[in-house]
Amino acid sequence: MNTSSANVRTMLRTYGKQLTNAKRLARFRQALGEARPLDEVDRQTKRRELVERIAREVIENLIVSSTPSPVVTAILDQIEGEFGYPFLFEYPVDGTDVIILRNTPGGPQEVTGPERNRVMRRLWEIALSKVDDTML
Repeated sequence: MNTSSANVRTMLRTYGKQLTNAKRLARFRQALGEARPLDEVDRQTKRRELVERIAREVIENLIVSSTPSPVVTAILDQIEGEFGYPFLFEYPVDGTDVIILRNTPGGPQEVTGPERNRVMRRLWEIALSKVDDTML
């Protein structure tokens, strides 16, 4: 197929005009009040999605950081208070799932099985709660 650059430019210019007109029309409709405002359910759904995204980010990146933020410190303190000992979360070099280590007087021990699932589930719940509480 042989197309000249003039034809491509004309086509792109036409698409650009259509896009500009569509944006103007959307702004005009919104100014007239035709745009449907978000109802309370939509707002709550969007907020919940944002809270979950931030909580996931906290768990995946900040929990293993060497300089924890106040939110991460609060989460780790609450986990320690509920389970009775501090945890250390580490990602192995090979990129597999997070390793949970329990600090005991005898040294660090890896948490596995049902207890690991319980700790991860509780970590998620606490992270959601803390992020939700700190969001405006």
